[in-house]
Amino acid sequence: MNPDDPLLKILACPLDKGPLTLLPLEDTLYNPRLRRRYPIVDGVPQLLPSSGEQVPEAEHHRLLNQLN
Repeated sequence: MNPDDPLLKILACPLDKGPLTLLPLEDTLYNPRLRRRYPIVDGVPQLLPSSGEQVPEAEHHRLLNQLN
């Protein structure tokens, strides 16, 4: 998945239904509001609530720095 993929505009977090941010270096989608990361496996986003991983505070700040 790349940042220009039109699919990114319609993907949403399964928990809060808000937008997700692509982290291409980590091949994941990230929800900074809930601090949850969802993997992309073989180009397919894994967006089941159980697939998400809660991110600790320090990791959250590291991921936000990637976005800037």
